[in-house]
Amino acid sequence: MRNVILSFAILLSGLGFSQTIVQDTTSTQNQQQNAVNTILSVNRSRGVIVGGYAQVDYNQPEGKNGNLDVHRLVMLLGYKFNDKVQFVTEIEYEHVKELYVEQAFLQYTIANNVNMRGGLMLVPMGIVNEYHEPTTFNGVERPNVDKSIVPSTWREIGLGITGKIDNVSLRYQAYVFNGFSSVNGEKVLGGSNGLRNGRQKGAESTINTPNLSAKIDYYEIPGLRLGLAGYFGRTQAEDEVQESEGADIGISMLGLDARYINRRFSARGQYIQAKLSDTNKYNILNDADLGSELKGWYAEVAYNLLPLNKEQRLDAFMRYEQYDTHAATKDAGLNRNLAYNRNEWTTGLSYHIALGAVVKMDYQILDNATKGNKSKGQFNLGFGVWF
Repeated sequence: MRNVILSFAILLSGLGFSQTIVQDTTSTQNQQQNAVNTILSVNRSRGVIVGGYAQVDYNQPEGKNGNLDVHRLVMLLGYKFNDKVQFVTEIEYEHVKELYVEQAFLQYTIANNVNMRGGLMLVPMGIVNEYHEPTTFNGVERPNVDKSIVPSTWREIGLGITGKIDNVSLRYQAYVFNGFSSVNGEKVLGGSNGLRNGRQKGAESTINTPNLSAKIDYYEIPGLRLGLAGYFGRTQAEDEVQESEGADIGISMLGLDARYINRRFSARGQYIQAKLSDTNKYNILNDADLGSELKGWYAEVAYNLLPLNKEQRLDAFMRYEQYDTHAATKDAGLNRNLAYNRNEWTTGLSYHIALGAVVKMDYQILDNATKGNKSKGQFNLGFGVWF
Protein backbone atom coordinates (compact mmCIF):
# COMPACT_ATOMS: atom_id res chain seq x y z
CA MET A 1 0.00 0.00 0.00
CA ARG A 2 2.83 2.35 0.84
CA ASN A 3 4.36 1.77 -2.61
CA VAL A 4 1.02 2.51 -4.28
CA ILE A 5 0.68 5.80 -2.39
CA LEU A 6 4.27 6.74 -3.22
CA SER A 7 3.74 5.96 -6.93
CA PHE A 8 0.55 8.02 -6.98
CA ALA A 9 2.34 10.95 -5.35
CA ILE A 10 5.11 10.79 -7.94
CA LEU A 11 2.53 10.72 -10.74
CA LEU A 12 0.74 13.78 -9.37
CA SER A 13 4.07 15.56 -9.02
CA GLY A 14 4.89 14.81 -12.65
CA LEU A 15 1.49 16.04 -13.81
CA GLY A 16 2.09 19.24 -11.92
CA PHE A 17 5.00 19.95 -14.24
CA SER A 18 3.26 18.75 -17.40
CA GLN A 19 1.74 20.96 -20.03
CA THR A 20 -0.31 20.22 -23.12
CA ILE A 21 0.82 22.13 -26.20
CA VAL A 22 -1.59 24.30 -28.15
CA GLN A 23 -0.78 26.36 -31.18
CA ASP A 24 -1.99 28.45 -34.08
CA THR A 25 -0.55 28.03 -37.57
CA THR A 26 -2.55 30.82 -39.24
CA SER A 27 -0.30 33.79 -38.44
CA THR A 28 0.16 36.21 -41.34
CA GLN A 29 3.82 36.40 -40.35
CA ASN A 30 4.04 32.70 -41.32
CA GLN A 31 6.11 31.90 -38.24
CA GLN A 32 4.56 28.46 -38.34
CA GLN A 33 5.27 26.09 -35.48
CA ASN A 34 5.67 22.36 -35.58
CA ALA A 35 5.44 20.03 -32.59
CA VAL A 36 9.14 20.20 -31.78
CA ASN A 37 9.35 23.99 -31.95
CA THR A 38 6.24 24.27 -29.79
CA ILE A 39 7.69 22.03 -27.09
CA LEU A 40 11.03 23.86 -27.14
CA SER A 41 9.40 27.29 -26.91
CA VAL A 42 7.35 26.59 -23.75
CA ASN A 43 8.12 29.41 -21.32
CA ARG A 44 8.90 27.72 -18.03
CA SER A 45 12.02 27.06 -15.99
CA ARG A 46 11.77 23.26 -15.94
CA GLY A 47 9.37 20.31 -16.17
CA VAL A 48 7.56 17.93 -18.51
CA ILE A 49 5.73 19.05 -21.65
CA VAL A 50 3.16 16.70 -23.20
CA GLY A 51 1.43 16.77 -26.57
CA GLY A 52 0.43 14.57 -29.45
CA TYR A 53 -1.17 14.25 -32.87
CA ALA A 54 -3.18 11.62 -34.71
CA GLN A 55 -4.55 10.89 -38.17
CA VAL A 56 -7.36 8.50 -39.19
CA ASP A 57 -7.98 7.93 -42.92
CA TYR A 58 -10.42 6.39 -45.36
CA ASN A 59 -9.01 5.86 -48.88
CA GLN A 60 -11.25 4.69 -51.74
CA PRO A 61 -9.33 3.97 -54.98
CA GLU A 62 -11.31 3.76 -58.19
CA GLY A 63 -12.40 0.17 -58.91
CA LYS A 64 -10.96 -1.26 -55.67
CA ASN A 65 -12.02 -1.88 -52.10
CA GLY A 66 -11.60 1.00 -49.72
CA ASN A 67 -9.06 1.13 -46.90
CA LEU A 68 -9.68 2.34 -43.34
CA ASP A 69 -6.63 3.08 -41.23
CA VAL A 70 -5.54 4.64 -37.97
CA HIS A 71 -2.62 5.96 -39.95
CA ARG A 72 -0.63 7.36 -37.08
CA LEU A 73 -0.96 8.07 -33.38
CA VAL A 74 1.90 10.06 -31.88
CA MET A 75 2.88 11.01 -28.34
CA LEU A 76 5.13 14.04 -27.93
CA LEU A 77 7.18 14.34 -24.76
CA GLY A 78 9.67 16.95 -23.74
CA TYR A 79 11.56 17.80 -20.59
CA LYS A 80 13.18 21.10 -19.71
CA PHE A 81 16.04 20.56 -17.28
CA ASN A 82 16.86 24.27 -17.08
CA ASP A 83 16.98 27.34 -19.32
CA LYS A 84 19.75 25.79 -21.42
CA VAL A 85 19.06 22.05 -21.64
CA GLN A 86 15.96 20.36 -23.12
CA PHE A 87 15.06 16.88 -24.35
CA VAL A 88 12.42 16.11 -27.00
CA THR A 89 11.06 12.80 -28.20
CA GLU A 90 8.28 11.71 -30.57
CA ILE A 91 6.90 8.18 -30.23
CA GLU A 92 4.69 7.00 -33.07
CA TYR A 93 2.33 4.12 -33.72
CA GLU A 94 1.59 3.62 -37.42
CA HIS A 95 -1.32 1.50 -38.69
CA VAL A 96 -1.99 0.42 -35.06
CA LYS A 97 0.75 -2.25 -35.16
CA GLU A 98 4.04 -0.50 -36.02
CA LEU A 99 5.96 1.35 -33.30
CA TYR A 100 8.66 3.92 -34.08
CA VAL A 101 10.71 6.53 -32.28
CA GLU A 102 10.51 9.39 -34.75
CA GLN A 103 12.66 11.87 -32.84
CA ALA A 104 14.79 11.78 -29.70
CA PHE A 105 17.33 14.55 -29.24
CA LEU A 106 18.98 16.71 -26.61
CA GLN A 107 19.27 20.46 -27.18
CA TYR A 108 21.74 22.76 -25.47
CA THR A 109 21.39 26.54 -25.78
CA ILE A 110 24.84 28.01 -26.37
CA ALA A 111 23.69 31.61 -26.65
CA ASN A 112 20.57 33.56 -27.55
CA ASN A 113 19.21 32.00 -30.80
CA VAL A 114 22.12 29.53 -31.02
CA ASN A 115 21.44 25.90 -30.08
CA MET A 116 23.30 22.62 -30.40
CA ARG A 117 21.34 19.41 -30.97
CA GLY A 118 22.29 15.75 -30.95
CA GLY A 119 20.30 12.55 -31.37
CA LEU A 120 17.58 11.28 -33.70
CA MET A 121 16.32 14.28 -35.70
CA LEU A 122 14.38 15.19 -38.82
CA VAL A 123 16.45 16.00 -41.89
CA PRO A 124 15.45 19.55 -42.95
CA MET A 125 14.29 19.11 -46.57
CA GLY A 126 11.10 20.55 -48.05
CA ILE A 127 8.06 21.48 -45.95
CA VAL A 128 6.29 18.33 -44.79
CA ASN A 129 9.33 16.48 -43.45
CA GLU A 130 9.50 19.00 -40.60
CA TYR A 131 5.89 20.25 -40.61
CA HIS A 132 3.95 16.99 -40.89
CA GLU A 133 1.32 17.35 -38.17
CA PRO A 134 -2.08 16.71 -39.85
CA THR A 135 -3.47 20.19 -39.08
CA THR A 136 -0.56 21.89 -40.92
CA PHE A 137 -1.15 20.59 -44.46
CA ASN A 138 -4.11 20.22 -46.82
CA GLY A 139 -5.20 16.84 -48.10
CA VAL A 140 -5.91 13.66 -46.18
CA GLU A 141 -2.55 12.23 -47.25
CA ARG A 142 0.77 14.05 -47.40
CA PRO A 143 1.93 15.12 -50.90
CA ASN A 144 3.56 12.23 -52.74
CA VAL A 145 6.57 14.39 -53.66
CA ASP A 146 7.29 14.35 -49.93
CA LYS A 147 6.95 10.57 -49.82
CA SER A 148 8.83 9.38 -52.90
CA ILE A 149 11.45 12.09 -53.45
CA VAL A 150 12.31 13.63 -50.04
CA PRO A 151 11.37 10.95 -48.53
CA SER A 152 9.24 11.78 -45.47
CA THR A 153 9.36 11.13 -42.66
CA TRP A 154 13.15 11.19 -43.05
CA ARG A 155 15.08 11.14 -39.79
CA GLU A 156 18.55 9.97 -38.83
CA ILE A 157 21.00 10.25 -35.94
CA GLY A 158 23.30 13.24 -36.00
CA LEU A 159 24.73 16.36 -34.41
CA GLY A 160 24.31 19.96 -35.41
CA ILE A 161 23.48 23.57 -34.74
CA THR A 162 20.27 25.55 -35.20
CA GLY A 163 19.02 29.04 -34.48
CA LYS A 164 17.84 32.36 -35.85
CA ILE A 165 19.40 35.61 -37.00
CA ASP A 166 16.56 38.02 -36.32
CA ASN A 167 18.10 41.15 -37.83
CA VAL A 168 18.13 39.48 -41.27
CA SER A 169 15.05 37.28 -40.65
CA LEU A 170 16.82 33.95 -41.15
CA ARG A 171 16.41 30.60 -39.41
CA TYR A 172 19.32 28.22 -39.97
CA GLN A 173 20.06 24.53 -39.40
CA ALA A 174 23.25 22.57 -40.11
CA TYR A 175 23.88 18.93 -39.19
CA VAL A 176 26.14 15.95 -39.68
CA PHE A 177 24.01 12.79 -40.07
CA ASN A 178 24.51 9.12 -40.80
CA GLY A 179 23.21 8.42 -44.31
CA PHE A 180 20.79 6.09 -46.04
CA SER A 181 21.57 2.39 -45.85
CA SER A 182 22.75 1.01 -49.22
CA VAL A 183 20.85 -2.20 -48.52
CA ASN A 184 18.32 -2.19 -45.69
CA GLY A 185 17.70 -5.82 -44.74
CA GLU A 186 16.29 -7.29 -47.94
CA LYS A 187 15.32 -3.88 -49.32
CA VAL A 188 17.38 -2.09 -51.96
CA LEU A 189 17.19 1.47 -53.25
CA GLY A 190 15.28 2.33 -56.41
CA GLY A 191 11.91 1.65 -57.93
CA SER A 192 8.94 3.97 -57.50
CA ASN A 193 10.12 5.15 -54.06
CA GLY A 194 13.71 6.06 -54.88
CA LEU A 195 15.72 6.37 -51.66
CA ARG A 196 12.87 5.62 -49.25
CA ASN A 197 13.92 2.03 -48.47
CA GLY A 198 17.28 3.29 -47.24
CA ARG A 199 16.00 5.26 -44.23
CA GLN A 200 17.71 3.82 -41.15
CA LYS A 201 15.45 5.70 -38.69
CA GLY A 202 17.95 5.43 -35.83
CA ALA A 203 17.54 1.65 -35.49
CA GLU A 204 21.05 0.19 -34.96
CA SER A 205 22.19 2.44 -37.80
CA THR A 206 25.32 1.76 -39.83
CA ILE A 207 27.67 4.67 -40.46
CA ASN A 208 30.89 4.77 -42.44
CA THR A 209 30.58 8.14 -44.21
CA PRO A 210 29.11 11.20 -42.46
CA ASN A 211 26.56 13.18 -44.51
CA LEU A 212 25.99 16.94 -44.41
CA SER A 213 22.57 18.59 -44.21
CA ALA A 214 21.66 22.28 -44.00
CA LYS A 215 18.69 24.59 -44.46
CA ILE A 216 17.95 28.30 -44.21
CA ASP A 217 14.47 29.86 -43.98
CA TYR A 218 13.77 33.51 -44.79
CA TYR A 219 10.74 35.23 -43.21
CA GLU A 220 11.23 39.02 -43.56
CA ILE A 221 8.26 39.62 -45.90
CA PRO A 222 4.93 39.43 -44.01
CA GLY A 223 3.09 36.23 -44.84
CA LEU A 224 5.93 34.73 -46.87
CA ARG A 225 8.40 32.04 -45.83
CA LEU A 226 11.11 30.77 -48.20
CA GLY A 227 13.35 27.75 -47.65
CA LEU A 228 16.57 26.52 -49.25
CA ALA A 229 17.95 23.12 -48.24
CA GLY A 230 20.88 20.91 -49.21
CA TYR A 231 21.97 17.35 -48.41
CA PHE A 232 25.29 15.85 -49.51
CA GLY A 233 27.03 12.55 -48.81
CA ARG A 234 27.01 8.83 -49.53
CA THR A 235 24.94 5.84 -48.52
CA GLN A 236 26.21 3.52 -45.80
CA ALA A 237 27.37 -0.02 -46.63
CA GLU A 238 27.95 -2.94 -44.29
CA ASP A 239 31.54 -3.93 -43.40
CA GLU A 240 31.59 -7.09 -45.50
CA VAL A 241 30.69 -5.30 -48.77
CA GLN A 242 31.86 -1.71 -48.31
CA GLU A 243 34.99 -2.24 -50.44
CA SER A 244 33.01 -3.75 -53.33
CA GLU A 245 32.24 -1.71 -56.46
CA GLY A 246 28.71 -0.43 -56.19
CA ALA A 247 28.49 -0.89 -52.42
CA ASP A 248 27.37 2.72 -52.00
CA ILE A 249 26.23 5.73 -54.01
CA GLY A 250 26.77 9.48 -53.78
CA ILE A 251 23.83 11.83 -53.11
CA SER A 252 23.48 15.55 -53.79
CA MET A 253 19.98 16.82 -53.00
CA LEU A 254 18.68 20.39 -53.22
CA GLY A 255 15.28 21.69 -52.17
CA LEU A 256 13.39 24.95 -52.56
CA ASP A 257 10.10 25.65 -50.78
CA ALA A 258 7.73 28.54 -50.23
CA ARG A 259 4.67 29.22 -48.05
CA TYR A 260 2.46 32.29 -48.25
CA ILE A 261 -0.52 33.46 -46.16
CA ASN A 262 -2.57 36.62 -46.75
CA ARG A 263 -5.79 36.75 -44.76
CA ARG A 264 -8.05 34.05 -46.27
CA PHE A 265 -5.68 33.08 -49.10
CA SER A 266 -2.72 30.73 -48.74
CA ALA A 267 -0.33 28.99 -51.10
CA ARG A 268 2.66 26.71 -50.93
CA GLY A 269 5.02 24.89 -53.24
CA GLN A 270 8.33 23.11 -53.39
CA TYR A 271 10.91 21.68 -55.78
CA ILE A 272 13.25 18.81 -54.85
CA GLN A 273 16.06 17.38 -57.01
CA ALA A 274 18.54 14.64 -56.11
CA LYS A 275 21.47 13.66 -58.31
CA LEU A 276 23.02 10.28 -57.58
CA SER A 277 26.46 8.96 -58.56
CA ASP A 278 27.79 5.39 -58.97
CA THR A 279 24.27 4.10 -59.58
CA ASN A 280 25.30 1.86 -62.50
CA LYS A 281 27.66 -0.16 -60.30
CA TYR A 282 25.09 -0.20 -57.49
CA ASN A 283 22.38 -1.58 -59.77
CA ILE A 284 24.66 -4.33 -61.05
CA LEU A 285 25.74 -5.40 -57.57
CA ASN A 286 22.23 -5.37 -56.10
CA ASP A 287 20.03 -6.17 -59.12
CA ALA A 288 18.30 -2.81 -58.55
CA ASP A 289 16.73 -0.14 -60.76
CA LEU A 290 17.87 3.05 -59.03
CA GLY A 291 17.87 6.07 -61.33
CA SER A 292 20.69 8.61 -61.41
CA GLU A 293 18.32 11.52 -60.78
CA LEU A 294 15.14 11.97 -58.73
CA LYS A 295 13.03 15.07 -59.20
CA GLY A 296 9.65 16.42 -58.10
CA TRP A 297 7.64 19.55 -57.46
CA TYR A 298 4.18 20.71 -56.48
CA ALA A 299 2.14 23.91 -56.25
CA GLU A 300 -0.96 24.43 -54.11
CA VAL A 301 -3.45 27.22 -53.51
CA ALA A 302 -6.15 27.42 -50.83
CA TYR A 303 -8.89 29.83 -49.76
CA ASN A 304 -10.75 30.02 -46.46
CA LEU A 305 -14.48 30.07 -47.25
CA LEU A 306 -15.42 31.32 -43.77
CA PRO A 307 -15.16 34.92 -42.49
CA LEU A 308 -11.94 35.83 -40.70
CA ASN A 309 -13.80 36.61 -37.48
CA LYS A 310 -14.79 32.94 -37.16
CA GLU A 311 -12.67 30.62 -35.04
CA GLN A 312 -13.28 27.80 -37.51
CA ARG A 313 -11.73 27.65 -41.02
CA LEU A 314 -12.93 25.92 -44.16
CA ASP A 315 -10.07 25.82 -46.66
CA ALA A 316 -10.88 24.82 -50.23
CA PHE A 317 -7.65 23.83 -51.96
CA MET A 318 -6.16 22.49 -55.17
CA ARG A 319 -2.70 20.96 -55.62
CA TYR A 320 -0.77 19.77 -58.67
CA GLU A 321 2.34 17.65 -58.28
CA GLN A 322 4.76 15.98 -60.65
CA TYR A 323 7.54 13.62 -59.56
CA ASP A 324 9.84 11.09 -61.18
CA THR A 325 12.25 8.61 -59.57
CA HIS A 326 13.65 7.88 -63.05
CA ALA A 327 14.20 11.51 -64.05
CA ALA A 328 17.56 10.35 -65.48
CA THR A 329 18.74 6.76 -65.98
CA LYS A 330 21.55 6.82 -68.56
CA ASP A 331 24.33 6.91 -65.97
CA ALA A 332 22.50 4.19 -64.03
CA GLY A 333 22.64 1.77 -66.98
CA LEU A 334 18.84 1.53 -67.13
CA ASN A 335 16.02 2.06 -69.54
CA ARG A 336 13.73 4.73 -68.15
CA ASN A 337 10.55 3.38 -66.56
CA LEU A 338 7.84 5.87 -67.49
CA ALA A 339 5.53 4.50 -64.79
CA TYR A 340 7.82 6.24 -62.30
CA ASN A 341 7.08 9.61 -63.96
CA ARG A 342 3.86 10.56 -62.19
CA ASN A 343 1.53 13.55 -61.98
CA GLU A 344 -1.44 14.13 -59.70
CA TRP A 345 -4.26 16.59 -59.12
CA THR A 346 -5.71 16.83 -55.62
CA THR A 347 -8.64 19.05 -54.71
CA GLY A 348 -10.73 19.14 -51.57
CA LEU A 349 -11.70 20.77 -48.28
CA SER A 350 -9.99 21.09 -44.89
CA TYR A 351 -12.53 21.98 -42.18
CA HIS A 352 -10.72 23.19 -39.06
CA ILE A 353 -13.53 22.67 -36.56
CA ALA A 354 -11.36 23.87 -33.67
CA LEU A 355 -7.80 24.98 -33.11
CA GLY A 356 -5.91 21.68 -33.44
CA ALA A 357 -8.72 19.58 -34.98
CA VAL A 358 -9.42 19.19 -38.72
CA VAL A 359 -11.75 17.08 -40.86
CA LYS A 360 -10.53 16.58 -44.44
CA MET A 361 -11.99 15.40 -47.73
CA ASP A 362 -10.37 15.33 -51.15
CA TYR A 363 -10.38 13.70 -54.56
CA GLN A 364 -7.24 12.79 -56.48
CA ILE A 365 -6.59 12.10 -60.15
CA LEU A 366 -3.46 9.92 -60.42
CA ASP A 367 -1.60 9.51 -63.70
CA ASN A 368 1.79 8.54 -65.13
CA ALA A 369 3.67 8.89 -68.42
CA THR A 370 3.31 5.26 -69.58
CA LYS A 371 1.97 5.11 -73.14
CA GLY A 372 -1.73 4.33 -73.14
CA ASN A 373 -2.05 4.67 -69.36
CA LYS A 374 -5.44 5.76 -68.07
CA SER A 375 -5.60 8.07 -65.07
CA LYS A 376 -7.27 6.75 -61.93
CA GLY A 377 -9.26 8.51 -59.27
CA GLN A 378 -9.19 8.19 -55.51
CA PHE A 379 -11.49 9.62 -52.84
CA ASN A 380 -10.04 10.32 -49.38
CA LEU A 381 -11.72 11.24 -46.11
CA GLY A 382 -10.26 11.57 -42.64
CA PHE A 383 -9.56 13.66 -39.59
CA GLY A 384 -6.47 14.87 -37.79
CA VAL A 385 -5.74 16.35 -34.38
CA TRP A 386 -2.75 18.07 -32.81
CA PHE A 387 -2.59 19.20 -29.21
